[in-house]
Amino acid sequence: MNDPQNATREVLWNIHHAWIMYALLVPTMAVCAWGFYRRIQLWRKGRAEVRFDRPAERVKLVLKYAVLQLRTWRRSYPGVFHAMIFWGFVTLFIATVVVLIDYDFGIPIMRGRFYLYFQSLFVDILGAAAIVGTLMAAFRRIVLRPKYLVYNTESKIILLAILAMLVTGFLIEGWRIAATDDPWGAWSPVGKVVANVSKPLMSHEALLISHRVGWWTHLALVFAFIAWAPFSKMAHVLNSSLNVYTGRLEPVGASLKKLDFEKDEKLGVSALADFTWKDLLDFDACTECGRCTAVCPANRVGKILSPRDIILDLQHRMRAPDADFAASYIGSTEALSPEAMWECTTCAACMQACPVLIEQMPKIVDTRRFLVMEDAEFPETMQQALNSLETRGHPMRGTSFNRVDWTQGLKISTMAEAKDAEVLLWVGCGGALVERNQNVVRSLAQLLEKAGVSFAILGREEKCTGDPARRIGNEFLFETLAQDNIATLDRYGVKKIVTSCPHCFNTLGNEYPQWGGKYEVYHHSEFLAKLVADGKLSGDMPSSQKVTFHDPCYLGRHNGIYDAPRQLVQIATGAAPIEMEQNRSNGFCCGGGGGMSFIDEPPNQRVNQERARQALETDADVVAVGCPFCMTMLEDGINARKGDRDVKVMDIAELLWQSVEEKTSGATS
Repeated sequence: MNDPQNATREVLWNIHHAWIMYALLVPTMAVCAWGFYRRIQLWRKGRAEVRFDRPAERVKLVLKYAVLQLRTWRRSYPGVFHAMIFWGFVTLFIATVVVLIDYDFGIPIMRGRFYLYFQSLFVDILGAAAIVGTLMAAFRRIVLRPKYLVYNTESKIILLAILAMLVTGFLIEGWRIAATDDPWGAWSPVGKVVANVSKPLMSHEALLISHRVGWWTHLALVFAFIAWAPFSKMAHVLNSSLNVYTGRLEPVGASLKKLDFEKDEKLGVSALADFTWKDLLDFDACTECGRCTAVCPANRVGKILSPRDIILDLQHRMRAPDADFAASYIGSTEALSPEAMWECTTCAACMQACPVLIEQMPKIVDTRRFLVMEDAEFPETMQQALNSLETRGHPMRGTSFNRVDWTQGLKISTMAEAKDAEVLLWVGCGGALVERNQNVVRSLAQLLEKAGVSFAILGREEKCTGDPARRIGNEFLFETLAQDNIATLDRYGVKKIVTSCPHCFNTLGNEYPQWGGKYEVYHHSEFLAKLVADGKLSGDMPSSQKVTFHDPCYLGRHNGIYDAPRQLVQIATGAAPIEMEQNRSNGFCCGGGGGMSFIDEPPNQRVNQERARQALETDADVVAVGCPFCMTMLEDGINARKGDRDVKVMDIAELLWQSVEEKTSGATS
């Protein structure tokens, strides 16, 4: 009986003049290196940016998104076949390294149980999985044909080349097993099947010739593929891993770059030369998967905005042999048109969906900056909002309310009156100046008062945080507002801020630190949930109402806060919210971010109505929100679609206050 300790096989069996392989490897690697060198030279044409700091955190990004490919798994079918191909090739590469160590360095590691379990069985299984994965990918491209993919000849050639390499590898393994009557052949199940099929059909001489020809064919395919990789989509194996390593470490809400108005010769971006090297790497890392466009709310409702096409069009311009990095790209294609740029809600769904961490949204905002500050060409209603910001300190043109009207009947002090207040309640433009949202802020203020929180407001001293200005593209106006607000906050020694607006929350917490304004900032859902946990508030009045919760983009995707608002719904109603078709990190935008709440959208292309449809499909009685923009957009959308149904849109603070009031009145009656 064969002893497993003696298990092995002859490396390069039946192969003569093996030195040719090493001779061919040199030009192969030289061509491959030259190809990647050319790409690196393209990236170096971009402006400077720090993306190699905090290496430990960056290694974690690589492990999560390049090695484990967590984002690829969000779509099960492509996630499965991509993992099969990826891990199949990783395993085959490791197996090749083992052979190299054993044969070229004379270290006998390809022996015994390791040879049987890994080099034979495991490698065969993973190689077979790679073949299945390749066939699944081909089926998807040829038969299923999802609309968000890019279809070209190159993709088909890559799949065909991968399949050819895998199949020829198993053929030469099977022919070797058959020709040598390998006593360990059963440990290579795929190779053994090939051997069992081939042996009755082929003579010993035919097996030898087929093996030798097949081996050199396999080698030629592998070397050609390696040399071609940096000139094809397969370059993403390196590009994407590097892009993940140099990815953003801060929250999405902190992804916009600060401009230097004294040094920057141009405001915003309109040409390849204006981008940073990381932006150019982003273009090169795109694998054309289309996930960004598939989740884009503007694209979903039929608008021309396509984050995928923006990245790919810029990629093609960058890679063109006669690429002019100084030439304007704006309007060169439909995807790069000003119209497309003005359709973005800055929801960051594209960034959340991208498996290789491409940052699409900041590039759109950078382009808007050029259109606004250099060209002064942007939608009229956005211009009116910015004019209002400049003259009145808020974008709500036409409002008749002032910053303190909502406080009528409540005893609320300003910071000027109560300088020892522990918490500043930042009301925000949407809370103070939109009538529907005034009740939200009143509910929040009453909850804070009931919990014994020492708080105050800025009142008439409060200005817009500048979020609309920054997202629309007027960075200068944003910086002016930010500096004014920071000066006011610092004058009162503000340390802790609570706000019901995720846009204010994001700007105060993630963007003001760029100008020295560092505060402890809470969205009201977090703060209220903590008050309940500390026993300072109590709701928990069971309700027959069914509630669904809409995730605000600037709370969820931009800052990763998903649980706190759901906890409040549970506390207020006694039941967890019914989840919509798209929720949490996969949530769907209300359509109001990025200055889009100041745009009158075409009736058949309204993002808020698509989200309203998803909300109504839950059969909920209440659509809970945690954002004044979401309140406005979803109320409009629900009213347009609900028909005769009685469906309300309520902020989580209103729900909790309603529950607290009911519990209080029940206890005193």
